[in-house]
Amino acid sequence: MPVPSADFKQALKQLSEKEKEALILRLVRKDAEAYDTLAFELLDEVTLETLFERSTQIIHDILFTANGRSLSKALNRALKKSTQEIARYYRITKDRKGEVELHLYLLGLVFENFTGQFDSIYKGFYVATARLVLRTISLIQKYLHEDYHLEYQDQLNQFLTDLNGRSKRRQLPFNLP
Repeated sequence: MPVPSADFKQALKQLSEKEKEALILRLVRKDAEAYDTLAFELLDEVTLETLFERSTQIIHDILFTANGRSLSKALNRALKKSTQEIARYYRITKDRKGEVELHLYLLGLVFENFTGQFDSIYKGFYVATARLVLRTISLIQKYLHEDYHLEYQDQLNQFLTDLNGRSKRRQLPFNLP
């Protein structure tokens, strides 16, 4: 992402209000994320809760519409798209707790509905899920208060127990706690 130079900032200051408005409208027509960010900043009806609900719905739809020759590979792609949606949510809102909650929601869906695919001959989905659990743990430890560590501990331990109980655990290129 480019950093605005001093000349750029000076040129922006010299624009009239009408020119700035036209420039912003042209920008948001081309970039949906810029539109969502500005809508979040400017509109009262776009709140953290509405963006969170929209992201959970998108993640749900991505996971449950995954299809292809190999369900394991399709779920691996769906997991990647879902994590991209979570990253998009964070870029728009800068809400770390919401980001962690979305990670836990995604992991909950995976462990409730798709653990049978961990035993597939393709290990990609299992490895991606294990990485997502580790990423969630590191986000909690790095960005959230210690009280949240205790709140999420049981759920994360349940995920880790399930992952460690699988035979593919030995094929992981990293260690699970």
